[in-house]
Amino acid sequence: MSKPSNEPPVMHLPSQTAYLSIEQLAVSYGGIQAVKGISLQVQQGQTVALIGANGAGKSSTLRAITGLVPKAAGRIMFDGDDITALEGHALPSAGLVMVPEGRGIFSRMTIIENLMMGAYSRPAATKALIAQDLEAQFERFPRLKERAHQLAGTLSGGEQQMLAMGRALMAHPRLLLLDEPSMGLSPIMVDKIFQTISEIAKAGTSILLVEQNARLALQMADWAYVLESGQITEEGAGRTLLDSPAIRAAYLGE
Repeated sequence: MSKPSNEPPVMHLPSQTAYLSIEQLAVSYGGIQAVKGISLQVQQGQTVALIGANGAGKSSTLRAITGLVPKAAGRIMFDGDDITALEGHALPSAGLVMVPEGRGIFSRMTIIENLMMGAYSRPAATKALIAQDLEAQFERFPRLKERAHQLAGTLSGGEQQMLAMGRALMAHPRLLLLDEPSMGLSPIMVDKIFQTISEIAKAGTSILLVEQNARLALQMADWAYVLESGQITEEGAGRTLLDSPAIRAAYLGE
């Protein structure tokens, strides 16, 4: 055991630390502590899953990272920078973008208008580059191109999820946070969404995935954490946890 030191802690070493590092994060709602001092990491280029039962604190963790709920304690480092106190609206410009639970699309705006909102964090981007990015999303999600001028609120749940992901990708995220992307979708649409997530990961975008479907999440994840009652109880390679009898019994119904 090392001896205590009176020297101040090193804040960060960008070349040696994780891409995203969450240290002792706590979130409280009134007198209820939803997240109880958890620590986790995402390495650059990794897909990391956070699984657990309803109410375990998964979405609260993502919402705290992105500043949508206040943090009771903890520190968040992203690419060597302390973003703990950074306001949520500033995060996309820093390269950190979330697709929220429930999609969060602008229902009274068209598909194109929703997608263009994703590019607001890139003021230096030229019109030509944004047009190119827009076409890339239409190639990724052909259904959106077919309905480009349709109001987003008239889309099906799966189409809205496509739109929410396309909007996030318009921001050119370096780290993409996905909160329950399969929620409420048909099996066919779930397969399409996870195929898209896999393609995004293979292209080099780091991903932190919160997902109720533990099997899909663990199949995709390089690393995974299990969250129970606001605490991380287990972690490991996704495939390793997928083969764990305890995990299979608790989360896969086996």
